[in-house]
Amino acid sequence: MGIWILILKRQRSPIHLVWRTNKPTKPIMASSSSLLFESILTPLLLLTTFFPSSSSLAGAVNPPFHPRDVLPLLPRQLSWPILNSLHSAVDLLPTFVGAASVSALSSNHTLDWKGACFYENSAWVEFHNKSGSEFGGGTLHIKMSKAHSWTCMDIYVFATPYRVTWDYYFLAREHTLEFEAWEGKAEFEYVKQKGVSIFLMQAGMLGTLQALWEVFPLFTNTGWGENSNLAFLKKHMGATFEQRPQPWVTNITVDDIHSGDFLAISKIRGRWGGFESLEKWVTGSYAGHTAVCLRDSEGKLWVGESGHENEEGEDIIAVLPWDEWWDFELNKDDSNPQIALLPLHPDIRAKFNETAAWEYARSMDGKPYGYHNMIFSWIDTIEGNYPPPLDAHLVASVMTVWNQMQPAYAANLWNEALNKRLGTQGLDLPNILVETEKRGSSFDELLTIPEQDDWLYSDGKSTSCVAFILEMYKEAGLFDPISSSIEVTEFTIKDAYILKFFEDDPNRLPKWCNDGDTVKLPFCQIRGKYRMELPGYNTVEPYPHMNERCPSLPPKYSRSLNC
Repeated sequence: MGIWILILKRQRSPIHLVWRTNKPTKPIMASSSSLLFESILTPLLLLTTFFPSSSSLAGAVNPPFHPRDVLPLLPRQLSWPILNSLHSAVDLLPTFVGAASVSALSSNHTLDWKGACFYENSAWVEFHNKSGSEFGGGTLHIKMSKAHSWTCMDIYVFATPYRVTWDYYFLAREHTLEFEAWEGKAEFEYVKQKGVSIFLMQAGMLGTLQALWEVFPLFTNTGWGENSNLAFLKKHMGATFEQRPQPWVTNITVDDIHSGDFLAISKIRGRWGGFESLEKWVTGSYAGHTAVCLRDSEGKLWVGESGHENEEGEDIIAVLPWDEWWDFELNKDDSNPQIALLPLHPDIRAKFNETAAWEYARSMDGKPYGYHNMIFSWIDTIEGNYPPPLDAHLVASVMTVWNQMQPAYAANLWNEALNKRLGTQGLDLPNILVETEKRGSSFDELLTIPEQDDWLYSDGKSTSCVAFILEMYKEAGLFDPISSSIEVTEFTIKDAYILKFFEDDPNRLPKWCNDGDTVKLPFCQIRGKYRMELPGYNTVEPYPHMNERCPSLPPKYSRSLNC
């Protein structure tokens, strides 16, 4: 007796359904629930495949179901591979569709857009004073129609600088979202001038849940988490992660390591593994952490690192003996780090002022990690640094959420840095956004203002892992004679390892470098199961105002000349 087999082919056009019969060579076991789902959903899938949509036949009725809406109800073995191909962690990011303006103040007050479920949507804001407060409140009207099926729904996020909320919509009609009272004059004026920002979850409810399923393991310290991080970076960056032959730890001769040699680190599981995967995706860096080597006057080898976790769980700048640092990476770091040593070129090493480097390292030892300016090394342009669907509107909304949930954390991450760019002090995020608009500028322009290395924050100079190393290089004379026109806090990790500072003659690399590997890298990978990639490694000479206006869009992350 034959059975029906459903084959879903993912092509550039929408999913195609192909049916054929086949006789199994072995009995196929299925649970009663699976058979029930198949018996119910098979005709529904057929119906949605061949039922004409309203866009193809004038006056035709929308299909009752869309294949993507009912996929999760199919047996897991069939549905999940398809869902995984359709959705990814990136689908958790909402897309900015526009700002709904106040109807009474604008002749063209209606915002129109196409949703994921409802293809015709419009929105506008109406002021009222139902609360009897000084500045009243408002109603956001959202009119939806032309759903692509009866089972779909749209999820939206709504934001002003003072609040973020969300809702989902299943029915084609006019919906309302009430703002009982504005948060004072500032929010009232902002909405009057700029409206309420609307963001669409493009993947819909099921796609969002599937994206959550992909994001969750990125941060888990498991084999599942490691595989998820590798899959994410392969999918979104084109990374390969080729497996190296064993041994995966190099037998290092420490005497071959010198002051200024750069350590590039890629963590692929656990909390830091997940964070680094997202950082790599937005910046184009194939490493997520860095450290630097230093020798003291007695010849002892040390490692300087911004981002070392102390006994209190705080991320600080630390200078550690090599043996202590290496032992931790080999035996205690549960993120399964892949580590490469990037030796300086002999001519660059000859310029390296070891005394100045140590003075800088000691002045920073024990200070907090540089969270203040971390995101600003990534954002250089208005549109060229945001992988879709990221944009400045979404960044502002995420900041707003954090500002409400963790105001002290938000102040540490960006408020002080944004105040620096405005020349103000003590403004919180809502007032930063309002002040920016008052000056005739925009938030996306504010984010692109270059960081200045000499800016002092409430806890001193702020240096991320790579900024700490490059500031040391700057103090040690490696950027001379253009040092005064280089702001190293604008550099990402990729910007650091593409500098033409490193050894370019494989014959001068230590004998143990890449020992046993069938591929001879231009640097020394000293730990890791997977072969590290550093695209663009050691290719760019420093130039004035380097990396202040560089785009960085995946998957190629191409940079413009002298950006």
